[in-house]
Amino acid sequence: MQVYRGMDIGTAKPTPEERRGVLHHMIDLVDPSEEFTVAQFAEAGRSIIESTTVPLVITGGSGLHFRALVDPMSFAPTEPEVRAALEAHTVEELRERLLAADPEAASHVDLANHRRMVRALEIHELTGETPSARASSAEAGMLRNYEARYEFRGFGIDPGDELDSRIQRRLDGMWEKGLVEEVRSLWPRMGRTARSAVNYKQVGDHLEGRITETEAYDEALRATRQLARRQRTWFRRDPRVRWIPWSEGSTADRILEAL
Repeated sequence: MQVYRGMDIGTAKPTPEERRGVLHHMIDLVDPSEEFTVAQFAEAGRSIIESTTVPLVITGGSGLHFRALVDPMSFAPTEPEVRAALEAHTVEELRERLLAADPEAASHVDLANHRRMVRALEIHELTGETPSARASSAEAGMLRNYEARYEFRGFGIDPGDELDSRIQRRLDGMWEKGLVEEVRSLWPRMGRTARSAVNYKQVGDHLEGRITETEAYDEALRATRQLARRQRTWFRRDPRVRWIPWSEGSTADRILEAL
């Protein structure tokens, strides 16, 4: 979400002072009114990786974006009109349609997830590929085996029992820095993807009168903790990631020693 200009506080974007002297990439690329897909992220990021001669640090929490960048992951085409037509159908209608096209779809797609079934059917309509066919491709095999496009060393920092308290302190800091006012200034021109970001969605619900500011804070805290746990679960599955216990003042030294 740091690709969006103006979404600074709620994404914990590095400040201009923190960026001074160290070249940062993939920040402030597009307006929050625009959609910026994983495919666009991968294309932009890979061009940086392949054009630089110095080591790069890739940091962040999105496992999908990380793998899209470093692994041989390609992306099927998308067509807004096709997607919009599919989104108008119910979960039951989508499930029936997907199973008719691919009886084994349940092994590869969550048949209770409206968004994922829409995407699977969109790909099928545009390319003729079923979820089963895509899952049996050479690329899918490489992804399952964690075969990377680029050489890298992966590290996960595990705060252990301090995770929840650190998340709360981080959110408190965002609120003190003016997160609500930041969202208020951006909300009228934020697109669907930007509005779905943790912190922005919850504050947006408050600004539109659905919940109080206190409830928005509580919801943002809960959503961030859930996101952190999902991120940790995702990266725990990746055998290329070496886990380092978080410790004040020594975590960076441990990573440098490992490198």
